[in-house]
Amino acid sequence: MPGEQGRRLGICVDDFGLGEGVDQAVLGLARQGRISATSCMVGAPRWRADAPALREVDPAALDVGLHLDLTEFPFDARLRLPLQHWLARSHVRLVPRAALRREIEAQLDAFEQALGRPPAHVDGHQHVHQLPVVRDALLAALEARHGGRRPWLRRTRRPRGERVGGKAWLIETLGCAGLARLAGAKGYGQNGHLLGVYDFQGDAERYLALVGAWLRAAEDGDLLMCHPATQLVPGDAIAPARMWEYQVLAGPAFGALLGREGIQVGR
Repeated sequence: MPGEQGRRLGICVDDFGLGEGVDQAVLGLARQGRISATSCMVGAPRWRADAPALREVDPAALDVGLHLDLTEFPFDARLRLPLQHWLARSHVRLVPRAALRREIEAQLDAFEQALGRPPAHVDGHQHVHQLPVVRDALLAALEARHGGRRPWLRRTRRPRGERVGGKAWLIETLGCAGLARLAGAKGYGQNGHLLGVYDFQGDAERYLALVGAWLRAAEDGDLLMCHPATQLVPGDAIAPARMWEYQVLAGPAFGALLGREGIQVGR
């Protein structure tokens, strides 16, 4: 709970593979001990080039997982559709199930071929992993591959005190409870709450203030997601925000906040 010492917080950088700046941020922050996990887009432009460097990172120090992607770089171009499409179709169960299962298998294959091991966790780009039908196909694929080895799955439950009607609330309502029921029934672990949801507006000063609020609200076992980059990612809608995030997460003020709140960055 807020104010307690020794709270353990996972910090995960999303979108490894998207661009050189993102991948450099992951590797640099991992060396600093500022993050505990990263999630990989295996169809993204820099995945093949930068995955070997990620493979050299000690898996005991950094959870490397799959960032299931259906909206930007899926291998099957027919599935590359906006999030609004997936939201609408998944909730009325009008999803091409066979093609979806093949895509999930292909992304798991690409991850394992590059890193030589299964993902430590699985989440989703724009949180698609929790959507109806998608979550069932995902767990079916994981069960078929590694029945005894279960990656943890990202839970999007908003932190206590987060207002109803905000962005974090909306993300949670789109599939958090359904995935939690399925994960619990099959013995998959999940984080507590998900921190780090915001509108990607402002500057580094605003992001530092948000981080301070998230750390104060963090409970043991929660997860803070982030999207830093050391340089602009061409064509990326949140490119400026990524730069602000890296500036904060790599800087001394963030380290001071962790110490002040008694938070341990941990897997």
